[in-house]
Amino acid sequence: MTKTVIVLLAFASMLGAEAVSIPTMNFALSAPDTPGQLVSSLNVLVVLTLLFLAPSMVLVMTTFTRFVIVFGFLRQALGTQQVPPTQLLVMLAMILTFFVMEPVGTKAYEDGIKPYIEEKIGYEEAFDKTALPFKNFMIRNTREKDLALFFRIRKMQNPQTVADVPLSVVIPAFVISELKTAFEIGFLLFLPFLVIDMVVASILMSMGMMMLPPVMISLPFKILIFVLIDGWNLLIGNLIASIK
Repeated sequence: MTKTVIVLLAFASMLGAEAVSIPTMNFALSAPDTPGQLVSSLNVLVVLTLLFLAPSMVLVMTTFTRFVIVFGFLRQALGTQQVPPTQLLVMLAMILTFFVMEPVGTKAYEDGIKPYIEEKIGYEEAFDKTALPFKNFMIRNTREKDLALFFRIRKMQNPQTVADVPLSVVIPAFVISELKTAFEIGFLLFLPFLVIDMVVASILMSMGMMMLPPVMISLPFKILIFVLIDGWNLLIGNLIASIK
């Protein structure tokens, strides 16, 4: 470690640094002497909390829920058990989520985070401007019935604008809307594969082969049909098209 620090210092001096200081970290617990120290400590606590909750925020504020549930339904409908693997389906859902949410994240950064880093706006304004693109996205993909449900639970008046809808109401309403949409798509996915299973089961029964599991025979046909219609392309294209 000492050698590494020395090398870094030498590299910095080669670049023409006039003064190089090694940052220190103090983990001692003590009462703050000034209000500024308390604010700094609270800011660090907020940042650490946000980093801890980041995976959960991805689940509830993006389209990840819709993607991963639909992919799970697809695997169940095909009857392929653990193929594709769960890790692969989760990663595919994550990649598609980043693809869909990139414009929203870029707008949030340009409107809120970047001006705050440049010290052009304050913390509260930066938070509101950063959250607004995500709020607009969630409201566009949330049913009015689900929003009304949580407004009734909170006993709040109906909002007049998007700014009047708090995040504490938008997020749960968006989640249950995504669950409903994902289950609807999953039901539509199951229907054609269910028809194949029923046809194969009827043929086996007519041939007197009742001891042979129909899934064993229908599985190759389901995979073949899914490949022939270019199922992944069709499914992902329609999934992304369903997002407003």
